[in-house]
Amino acid sequence: MASNILQQRIHQHQHLRDLRNKLLHLHKALIETERIAYEQVSGRVSNRELLQLVISHEQFAWLHSISELVVQIDETLVADEPVSLENVQSLIANARMLISPSEVGNTFARKYYAALQREPDVVLAHADVSQFLASEK
Repeated sequence: MASNILQQRIHQHQHLRDLRNKLLHLHKALIETERIAYEQVSGRVSNRELLQLVISHEQFAWLHSISELVVQIDETLVADEPVSLENVQSLIANARMLISPSEVGNTFARKYYAALQREPDVVLAHADVSQFLASEK
């Protein structure tokens, strides 16, 4: 019995790490597409300048939703208490809601929809996250 619980906790931990990594890959693709759009108007930026833009520029603010979800996952993974099934399910549900593009939804959903229309790397990263989340129903 204790071995079964341990195995379940290991699986939940690994699952959250996998979700985190897939979300980070999607986040990176979205940052790159925003970088391209920004540079078309404002000129090239260094990686250091890009970091500052991601943190504080209005054009990149919509991406904070993914950053915040990744932070929630990180905090869950390093917490002193074991990862609960309910917590894992909640984080998965949050990820599903977040990566739902929409032409008429909230700011994130609209900008996400637009990024999916113009950038193949975003489409591939979205598909990867979506497949992963679909496998957890």
